[in-house]
Amino acid sequence: MSKQVKRGILGLLMVFPSFLLLVVIVVIPIIISFKESLTNKTGGYDLSNYAYLFTDKLMRSNILFTLKVTIISVILVLIISYALAAYMRFHNGIVAKIIRETYMIPIFIPSVIATYGLIQLLGNHGWLARLLLMAHAGPLPRIIFDMKGIIIANLWFNIPFTTMLLSSALAGVPNSIIESAKDVGAGGLRIFFRFVLPLTYRTMLVAVTFVFMGIIGSFTAPFLIGANAPQMLGVSMEQIFGVFQDRQLAAAVAFFTFILCSAMGYFYIHSMIKEENAKLS
Repeated sequence: MSKQVKRGILGLLMVFPSFLLLVVIVVIPIIISFKESLTNKTGGYDLSNYAYLFTDKLMRSNILFTLKVTIISVILVLIISYALAAYMRFHNGIVAKIIRETYMIPIFIPSVIATYGLIQLLGNHGWLARLLLMAHAGPLPRIIFDMKGIIIANLWFNIPFTTMLLSSALAGVPNSIIESAKDVGAGGLRIFFRFVLPLTYRTMLVAVTFVFMGIIGSFTAPFLIGANAPQMLGVSMEQIFGVFQDRQLAAAVAFFTFILCSAMGYFYIHSMIKEENAKLS
């Protein structure tokens, strides 16, 4: 047996435990969930549960609501996080220092506690509403128990992590490139779109993928501060499974959510492969 073959076998043996764990924890549950989602009321197999997802008015509104909240949240998280990361990268003042020392704090606050804090702050009888009442500024508009509350919670949960990823990417942008571009008269926007953004595109795509998958399957904040209808898919699935005891339909919702995440994963992998091929060509 050649040395190269021995190394190949050793590599497979080292990967096998992780692969086996992935199969047990991820692949098998997905297959079981898909099989369950195809089971109809009579015990046979068909696509009736998936047909219900797109024909029932409430389920359609839940799907559209979930996609709307997810897309808006991802866009806002990306814009705010990129702005914070860029400010910390290219500024050294007191404000940048404060941001560096505080932006990670939300990561260490449990989601339940953070959501409860939002209720106490933005609720109809919360701190902000009482302050506005004392200042005779009128009642506080409805923020939580609505889509706005879920988006605010998503910003709180995802901005620190995304900012951390983008900060590490921006730290790898050489100062010489920025200075050379300025020397030839390039403005701030031109430097950003021609140099900074292409150099951080890969990390930005990783951040968008993780944020998308985290938000689309979220439960705690949508359950506590979301409206009764429409609902995020995670809350809807829990209601279908826990309240209505419809395991087959809940499995269909779960597998459909997995398909949405897989589509985002495919976009990420396709973009990475396309970028690697462009480098090689």
